[in-house]
Amino acid sequence: MIEIENLSVKRGGQTIVRGVGTRLEGGKIHAIIGPNGTGKTTLLRAIFGDLPIEQGVVRIGNKTISATGRRKLSDWREHIAYMPQDTGADVALTVLEVVVLGRLGKLSLHIDDETLEMAMDRLNQAGIGHLAGRDIASLSGGQRQMALFAQVLMRQPKVMLLDEPVSALDLKHQVSLLDVVRRETRANGWVTLVVLHDLNLACQYADNLLVIADGTLQASGPPKEIMTPDLVNRTYGIHVEVLHDRRGNPVVQPVGNIHEISSEDQISPANEGMLA
Repeated sequence: MIEIENLSVKRGGQTIVRGVGTRLEGGKIHAIIGPNGTGKTTLLRAIFGDLPIEQGVVRIGNKTISATGRRKLSDWREHIAYMPQDTGADVALTVLEVVVLGRLGKLSLHIDDETLEMAMDRLNQAGIGHLAGRDIASLSGGQRQMALFAQVLMRQPKVMLLDEPVSALDLKHQVSLLDVVRRETRANGWVTLVVLHDLNLACQYADNLLVIADGTLQASGPPKEIMTPDLVNRTYGIHVEVLHDRRGNPVVQPVGNIHEISSEDQISPANEGMLA
């Protein structure tokens, strides 16, 4: 479990995250959603220990970091895996070597067969085993995302922090990656915290949503309970309809300017909220 208490974080002399408090349980996917530039990445980096905490505490098990007590980063990150937005890889390494680094930390002249087999298994889980021998710098942005995700899996973390892991992927690979995230999170009891921009993917895969706007936590809870047109309007400033798929998951449908919708476009009360 991750416990965050009254967390505030500064960047460039400006407070970006203010007074965030929540508890994130293991075995569940917690998705951070919200507009651009409102503190989602800052929150993730503060939990990872990349940014100094101005106020508050982050607690993982019996370890804490705070404004007054900062742990040695290698100790704090022992069981944390972080995948940043930037997937640039300007290194002369193959995809397999990059994934192996997730377990060893550094390469040596000899890598045991067990580690190589595990790395190939992670690449196959990510659907890019066929790229193992390619230079990482030669891959597309989406392929690099999948390779770095395989590296995250290689670390066998207790906490997985993923910052927009599907931003460069097509729909098929978005679903493939998030399927693996869900399966591994539940099977291993990991705490998974992921930033997503696609509200529908967030509603499909997250057990819990954290809605961040203006650096503060506006709402949190299961998608089925908190995803409403009013929440989306207050958070993003747009009008939407919230329908539901056959499993009851919310499906967010933008409708543009509410004043420009004709009577013919309105959903009848009998069909409102239903999606075949």
